Amino acid sequence: MRLVVDLNRCQGYAQCAFLAPDVFTMHGDEALMYDPQADDSQREHVRRAADACPVKAITLDYADLDGEEKAGASRGD
Repeated sequence: MRLVVDLNRCQGYAQCAFLAPDVFTMHGDEALMYDPQADDSQREHVRRAADACPVKAITLDYADLDGEEKAGASRGD
């Protein structure tokens, strides 16, 4: 799983950090740090974090069973 956060869109609401703290961390009031290559064991937490983002700044890509990359959940409307 690969994820991208549009840091220009992110407003620091930190919903992602509450729902997937092993992947997303807030530093200060607005600086978001995240692991763009989150472990697959975090998939459900990251999906919930992306769904909860009020500004839809998180985009997720999942690898399918054949090993090809495909957009699984684009949250950056």
